[in-house]
Parts: sequence; C-alpha cells; structure tokens
Amino acid sequence: MNLFEYQAKAAFRECGIVTPKGVLVRSVEELDAACAETGFPCVLKSQVLRGGRGKAGLIKVVKDIDEAKATATALFNSEYNVRMLLVEEAVDIAREIYLSITIDPASATALIMGCAEGGMDIETLARTQPEKIVRVNVDIAEGLGSYHVNNLVYGMGLSGDEAKKIGGMVRSLYKVFRARDAQLAEINPIFITKSGDVVAGDGKLIIDENSVFRQPGYPRTRDYFETDVEFEAAQDGIPYICFGGDIALLCAGSGLTTTVFDLIRDEGGSVSTYVDFGGPNYTRAVRAMELCLKTPCKVILVVTFGTIARADVMANGIVQAMKELNPQVPIVLRIRGTNEDEANKILADAGLTNLVNTEEAVHIAVEKAAGRA
Repeated sequence: MNLFEYQAKAAFRECGIVTPKGVLVRSVEELDAACAETGFPCVLKSQVLRGGRGKAGLIKVVKDIDEAKATATALFNSEYNVRMLLVEEAVDIAREIYLSITIDPASATALIMGCAEGGMDIETLARTQPEKIVRVNVDIAEGLGSYHVNNLVYGMGLSGDEAKKIGGMVRSLYKVFRARDAQLAEINPIFITKSGDVVAGDGKLIIDENSVFRQPGYPRTRDYFETDVEFEAAQDGIPYICFGGDIALLCAGSGLTTTVFDLIRDEGGSVSTYVDFGGPNYTRAVRAMELCLKTPCKVILVVTFGTIARADVMANGIVQAMKELNPQVPIVLRIRGTNEDEANKILADAGLTNLVNTEEAVHIAVEKAAGRA
C-alpha cells in the first residue's frame, strides 16, 4: 500500500524526524489559511501516488498568495488527477542527501541505502555511478546496531556533526520502517539547511499489503484511486486495472492475463480494462462483467483456465451476467478447465460459442474491436 507524502511525513514525525511545516488542502479556497501558517515563499506539492513529481511539474515554489492560487488552480486542473496539495514552508537548502530502507529479498534482510548526493537525479546516479550509493544490510531479528549506522554514514563520506545528525535520522527512519510494516521507507531528499539542520524534504512509505490489517490508520479511501470504478472494485476485493484501449479482459490470474495482453498487442489490438475473474472471484461473473461495462470498450474477451476455479461455474456466471446486464458489445469466450464439457454445454444451451484456442479467441476479439468481424 503506497502512502501519500503527507501520510509518510506524519509517520516520520511520530518517530522524531523533522519535516517542514505543512498544511494539506483540497481546494484553492483553503490556500489563504494554509499559506498564512507556512508563510512565503512556500512549496505546493501535488499529492499523487507517482514518482518524478518534480520533473513532471507537480511541485512548485510560490512567492505570494496570488501566485499560489494561480499555481494551485493549474495543478488541480492538470492531467495528473491532483485532488490534494501539501503546502509546505520553503527550506533554505545547502545540500541534499538520499536515504532509504527496503527489503533485500535475496538475503531476507533490511537494506539501508544512503548517498551524499540526493535529489531528483538519484536514479541516474544509481545507474551511472552506483558506487556512490552505500548499502548496509540489517538482520531484522538482530535489529539496527550502531555499527550499521556508522558503516552507512561514514561510507557516505559524512563526518562530524553532520554524520551524527544523519545517523540519528537513520535510526528514526528504521523505527518507521519497522513500526509501519514497510516495504519501503524513503527520504529523498534529506535537506541539510544552511544552518546545519537536517529535514525530511520528501517522504515515501509503502506498507506491505499483507500487513495492512495491522495498520488501521490507513483506510483505502477514494483518494487512492484514479476513477470511481477502480475504487468500487477495490472495495469489492476484485483486482481491476484500466488501460484505455478497446478490449475488456475478464481473465483468471495475472500470469494468464499477461500472456493474453501480449497476444492482443501482437495482433495489433489494445486493452481497455482487466478484471480478475479467477481465484476467489470466479463465482462473481455478474459483478466482474458489471465492472467491465463501467468503462467504455468495444469487446469483452473472457479467457480462463480453471482447476479449483471450475469452468462450469464460470460458464453459468457468464450466462447469468449476460441475462442481467444485457451487454451491448460482443463477447468472445475461451473458458477451459475443470468440468469443461459441462461448461461447453451450458454456453451452447445459451447460444454462446466457447472457443478452445486462446490465440483464436484473441484474433477474433481484435477483429471485432476493429470492426472487421
């Protein structure tokens, strides 16, 4: 679960990490009070769940209230679906440092990474000069020790009071990492101010999906989703992704879906949406098709291979969905697996054709979407 910056920074502050003074706003009308609290100049930071906000123009420094309102209006009306802005006081920056903690899957340890050159170009630096990024592995059962911290900060070339302060931030960020069941806790950049203070300029925090039940402070609200239908699907526990093409996919499992997606692209077609029709959702054909139809598409392509998820149950569900929803787009079926013969009979009795070959089903769907069949 990827948190917004304002949520990450709230978690940072709880563990003793200093952040700039900030106020969250959801409209231009709220700017007067927010800017009065932060003062000018201040920074308007779009709260969206994506990286590269600075390069995308989603973070802006403003010098007065008129500029703040004009900039906020542009950000709220941008293509990036901005619903919230974090208004923060501007910081007098001398230099920037990178710090993050994640999981190293190969060693099953916490991996702490630091670099004395943080900021927007850290990805480029990691690619071109990887030796500048210091890595320290921490056995989670053992916990963070002073030697871990020292190896990191001195390895980054820090010394004196600066090394001590960054070391303190490492300890605090590790507390956040453990307390929030995080897969990633990142500060990029840490601001070193001209007065020598260390401040978390940005914040990224990703909670392990399997641990969300232990983090009740982060309910999945509408803010986390681009569209209403994505929010609806999440509330129902049905995986749903929107791509904006022509063919809606009702598939069982992400592996099969990836293959079908590639086949569609190879045929020259495009995918509008993907709704997972497998696993615990194989009995929910009506709801799955309803979600498909909430986003414009030209064809619905159903491709499943069920073992525990029975083909006959899926077939019955598709027939019921078509009766209840009366879709106005063609549907191409390739339902295979357990009780496949019974599935074929159910579909044939309903006047539907169940194809055997996935490539054939994809070809027909692409042709129908293009108006050639």
